[in-house]
Amino acid sequence: MIRKEYQKCAKEMLEFIEKSPTAFQAVANLKEVFAELGFWELKEAEKWDAEPGQGYYVARNDSSLIAFRMPQTDAPKGFHISAAHADSPAFKVKELPDMAVEGAYLKLNTEKYGGMILSTWLDRPLSVAGRVAVRGKGGIETRLVNLEKDLMVIPSVAIHMNRDANKGIEYNPQADMLPLYGEFVNGKKGSALMKRVAKAVGVKQEDILGHDLFLYVREKGRIFGDGGEFVLSPRLDDLQCVYASAKGFAESVPGSYISVCAVFDNEEVGSGTKQGADSTFLEDTLWRIGECMGLDRGGILRLIADSFLISADNAHAVHPNHPEKADPTNRPYLNRGPVIKFHGSQRYATDAVSAARLRSICEKARVPCQTYANRSDIAGGGTLGNISTSHVSVSSVDIGLPQLAMHSAMETAGVKDTKYAVEAFKAFFAE
Repeated sequence: MIRKEYQKCAKEMLEFIEKSPTAFQAVANLKEVFAELGFWELKEAEKWDAEPGQGYYVARNDSSLIAFRMPQTDAPKGFHISAAHADSPAFKVKELPDMAVEGAYLKLNTEKYGGMILSTWLDRPLSVAGRVAVRGKGGIETRLVNLEKDLMVIPSVAIHMNRDANKGIEYNPQADMLPLYGEFVNGKKGSALMKRVAKAVGVKQEDILGHDLFLYVREKGRIFGDGGEFVLSPRLDDLQCVYASAKGFAESVPGSYISVCAVFDNEEVGSGTKQGADSTFLEDTLWRIGECMGLDRGGILRLIADSFLISADNAHAVHPNHPEKADPTNRPYLNRGPVIKFHGSQRYATDAVSAARLRSICEKARVPCQTYANRSDIAGGGTLGNISTSHVSVSSVDIGLPQLAMHSAMETAGVKDTKYAVEAFKAFFAE
């Protein structure tokens, strides 16, 4: 039976995920947590001041956030940075989304966001969340929305109408994956979805000038297994690492380094946005912290030179039905600790020194760690480490928590691993 402290941490993580159907809600939830801890919010368009011992956070685009806490020392050695991402693969609602079918049904026009396992979205209760831009008294305002109701489904074709269904199907996102939303009534004006969204945010439908809306599965995350050892949840990649890094950051007191907790958007689509890891967001924030300390360019570069980044994005565990998909020797499993990722062509930023540093942190935190490498004949994905360090040249390690079914609508992980990661981040940020 899994000990209570592991299950408690896993349940809190699942609660965070449930309240975070999109990156916009995830960032709003983090802002609330940091504000309750006494952190001060900063705006990029305003002047910054940073006091020893005080915590701060700054958001960009409502969907990325960087929090930092100054140590009590007047001469910190550098930055200790974590990076995770708040977005997950999903269906994004297109402009003019309503589609009438056969004079009987109303469905929504959507498109893929990220590399989805499309079949896992079929026959599940779905809803809509995200952000809208509305006409306000002082100009354009943004408001978050979560409809929090079983609103739609993407129905499968019955096996009677597709006898080869169990032989494998190539799904067409435009033809096969559009959700059924309601009945179509002839003569209906405007958008049925946007009418509901407008009501939820308290504006007239015509006052919505833009939207970033996504479908999400309504199923709640849960703990399962004979001994309660596993977690099943949407968006574990990468909200599990967001939760663990933010909790470890919040529960630690910085020693000789400035603690920095970065949460980026758009990793699943390449990070190449103003709020992604391939933007200047992290670089801008570190330079502005240095300026608050009265440092010149040389002084800021000296801080960066003695800094370290942990890029945290979940990792593939050995699959129980397909163990042959894993590397012959680097074989991570659920509930055995954070995974250090390696890649010979540097798709991951880990090198010998940064791996040793991460192992030392885990030893200090008394948590196990594992290693991951792709099979040499299977291409792997990229993540935040190398993208971030292309803007800020710091030593970096790519890690993740082991999981199964990555990019499925529902993913599986180990109950122990969230707690392991929290403890590792606490040890890191306390240095």
